[in-house]
Amino acid sequence: MKQWFVIQVQVGSEEIVQADLSKRVEETGLEDLFGQILIPSARIRQFFSPEEADQDQQLFPGYMLIEMEATPEAIRLVAMAPRVVRFLGGANPVPLSQKEIDRVLAQVRGEVTVTAEKLQFEVGKEVEIKDGAFAGFVGIIDSVDDENEKLMVMVSIFGRMTPVELSFDQIKR
Repeated sequence: MKQWFVIQVQVGSEEIVQADLSKRVEETGLEDLFGQILIPSARIRQFFSPEEADQDQQLFPGYMLIEMEATPEAIRLVAMAPRVVRFLGGANPVPLSQKEIDRVLAQVRGEVTVTAEKLQFEVGKEVEIKDGAFAGFVGIIDSVDDENEKLMVMVSIFGRMTPVELSFDQIKR
C-alpha cells in the first residue's frame, strides 16, 4: 500500500530532485511502487502590499512529499538520489498520518488560506527594542503606522519619556 513520506532535500533544488526522482523511477521500472512526488506550495495573499500579486510560496522549503510503498528498493532509490539528504524518520522512514497529508494537500489545493504573518501592535502596549541605537530598551507604543510599518515608541531616556520612531522589525514581540 502506498503511503506519503517526507524527504529532506537541499534547499532550492526541490524541482531538480522532483524531475530526477521521476526519471529514476521510470528508468528502473518501479512505477508501481511510486505515486505522486510533490513540492508543497500554496498561493500566498499579500494583504499588506496590495500592489503585489498573490505568489506561490513553498510551504516547507527543503522538504518534499513522496507517495510510495516502503519497500527496500524504493527507499534505496530515493535515499541514493543526488541532493536528497534523508527521509524523515532516518533509516526507518515514518509515513505521514492521513490527517497530516489531508491538511497539506488542502493547503496545496487552495482550500485553506495561508497568509503572510502580519504583526499586530497596539497603542499602550509595552515592547522591547531589539535593534538599533535603543536595543535593549523597553518602551510603550504611542502610535502605529501600518502602511509604512513604523511605530512611535516612548522610551525613558535619563528619566524623560522620549519618542523614538522604529520599524516593525526593530521590535521584539
